[in-house]
Amino acid sequence: MAEKKKKRRRLSGTEYEQQKNEETNAQILRAAIGRFFARFDLMQIIPLALLLTIGMCFVHSTGQQVGGHHIELFSRQCVYLAVGLALWFMFIMMDYRWIGLSSVVFYPAVIAILVLVLAIGPVRNNTKRWIDVGPVSLQPSELGKMAVLFAVAWLASLKRVNINKIWWLGLVAILTVIPFFLIYKEPDLGTAIVLIPLTAAILFAANLRWIYIAVIAVFCIGGPIIAYNSPILKNYQKKRIDMFINPEGDRYGGGWNVIQAEIAVGTGGMTGKGYRQGTHTMLGYLPPKVADSDFIFPVIAEETGFAGTFSLILLYGLLLFSILRTALLASDLFGRYLCVGIAAILMTHVFINIGMCIRLVPVTGLPLPFISYGGTFLVAMLCYLGIAQSVYAHRNDPSRLDLNN
Repeated sequence: MAEKKKKRRRLSGTEYEQQKNEETNAQILRAAIGRFFARFDLMQIIPLALLLTIGMCFVHSTGQQVGGHHIELFSRQCVYLAVGLALWFMFIMMDYRWIGLSSVVFYPAVIAILVLVLAIGPVRNNTKRWIDVGPVSLQPSELGKMAVLFAVAWLASLKRVNINKIWWLGLVAILTVIPFFLIYKEPDLGTAIVLIPLTAAILFAANLRWIYIAVIAVFCIGGPIIAYNSPILKNYQKKRIDMFINPEGDRYGGGWNVIQAEIAVGTGGMTGKGYRQGTHTMLGYLPPKVADSDFIFPVIAEETGFAGTFSLILLYGLLLFSILRTALLASDLFGRYLCVGIAAILMTHVFINIGMCIRLVPVTGLPLPFISYGGTFLVAMLCYLGIAQSVYAHRNDPSRLDLNN
């Protein structure tokens, strides 16, 4: 202390003030840097980075093994990844609470786009699921999931809304059923189904009464049975259910993918055959058109074995845990419901994709998050995680957009 006082005496008044300002500026800079990095949840970023790396490696290796136009898909996936990461960072930097207000415009705009797809969308494989914007094909059904997430989470978070009142619950059902029907008509039943656990998870977090939860559970159990015995499901969709029950009944036709995926998973053993050494992919037993998308999990299982697939599932578990932890840390109900809905989307995709590869659920065509090839889906998932990071970043901030006051 005495030495510091002596040093001050040797400094002139101007020099002392300059040094003091420099120290203050350094403190301000350190504080700003600290606040910036406090926005990021490493428990989410680390598993996300590892999953993206694994996905890019296997999209590349699968393309090299099956050849053809699949070699080019890796370059496209790199572009989509760059776009997705830019949007991920943008959502982190913004206040997520603006999303609630924007859903008033975003939801009807997405519904209009979904109608437009059915009206003028290009027909590919007897489906209308895409809109071509120049050289890029976009899948608006992903926007449909996002619109339902935003609208239902925002509605449930409003103080004046009692989700246990039948008219509010009916409004939530309408907000979910409209995009469900439009996506189903494309047809894309797999994506449409995701809307059900998404909405159910938000309602559960919003303290929906158990009687309503029981009704939803009965609907989820009985709905597929009723749909199977009615004209609601198309013939190919019913065939997928038949192949789930008995794939050996058409082992060289509709059951081929299921059987070969199961064999590929089983032949991986404990540590796998080695990267790019999977015979099922290399020899085409897993059809090239699905090996890098819906059925990329058997490729990973064959090449990395139980150790690799367990590590993959562990990464998803850590990512899911981080999102749900952020839900508990959220400063408001809207942030909490957003994170719960995002967790539901992630868990549904992971469970159904892996489940259909090991014959736990019928084949529905849902991609594996951050792993499967698919540009619009990858960008959408990164947007979801950017929103979750924004909730984490604002966990201690009071809302300036709180409509509950």
